[in-house]
Amino acid sequence: MKTILVREFGGPEVLKLEEVPTPKPQANQVLLKIHAAGVNPYDTYMRNGTYAIKPPLPYTPGSDAAGVVEAVGKGIAKVKPGDRVYTAKTVTGAYSEYVLALEEQVHPLPKNITFEQGAGVWVPYGTAYFALHHHAKARAGETVLIHGASGGVGTAALQMAHAMGLTVFGTAGTDQGLDLAKREGAHQVFHHKKAGYQEEILKATGGQGVNVILEMLANVNLGADLKLLAPYGRVIVIGNRGDVTINARDLMARRGAILAFTLWAATEAETSEIHAGIIAGLGNGTLRPVVGKQIPLAEAARAHKEILEPGASGKIVLVP
Repeated sequence: MKTILVREFGGPEVLKLEEVPTPKPQANQVLLKIHAAGVNPYDTYMRNGTYAIKPPLPYTPGSDAAGVVEAVGKGIAKVKPGDRVYTAKTVTGAYSEYVLALEEQVHPLPKNITFEQGAGVWVPYGTAYFALHHHAKARAGETVLIHGASGGVGTAALQMAHAMGLTVFGTAGTDQGLDLAKREGAHQVFHHKKAGYQEEILKATGGQGVNVILEMLANVNLGADLKLLAPYGRVIVIGNRGDVTINARDLMARRGAILAFTLWAATEAETSEIHAGIIAGLGNGTLRPVVGKQIPLAEAARAHKEILEPGASGKIVLVP
């Protein structure tokens, strides 16, 4: 089979397409034929060797994929050959034609969701669910500001927050991104490259501020965002690429809170709840992964460059 291997940490050029033997499932393992694999920003940090998780070399990147069960090992009861599934982490890495995963790492993919959409489920929707439900404890009637609303996590959060009954604000850096945010559930959108957009957000709340902010790039936005919080507002840090400077008085005056998490730290009980919520939302059409680009597996290096470029519009997936 063909797979992407990283033999040394570094830039996108270290992603190499290689031919390796197709693995065979052992006990409690499932072999999947992959139809699409999702590309996430954390994949690029791990490839650079700067992420909190540093895999032993060589390794195949990727946790998110969708495909069909090819074979199962002993003791597998949850899935059978021919089942459509999405993955939430894998044993051998998602950027590949075939992948080994543990039984608990595969989940049913509803028939109304394509494989390309399924490759954009776990990290984007798991992150959005964890942020809104577990950390923000967002409630119907509150206002949420979602930065980077046109990206993978952003569109997931838009759909979820809208369905939860929140008033949803979204930011994006292009007109195309703003249009996408509107389509996916934002009640109002704001161009984050436009000077003074924060004042527009505050004005849209009648000067009251927003209750929840989903922070995709804390090193750029966190300092200014604290001034947008309503009393007892919560900022949930999802992404960050550098040092952050804030004025803590902005937080103190609003009795606000900054919360942060990594999806990998979710407990087994939390993870089970996340998947139950996601699968229900996918099945009833509330959650609809948006695929922005489909890129051949051989061009994984290109995908790693484009995932970090501004102007995101949906999910980037690799197709074997």
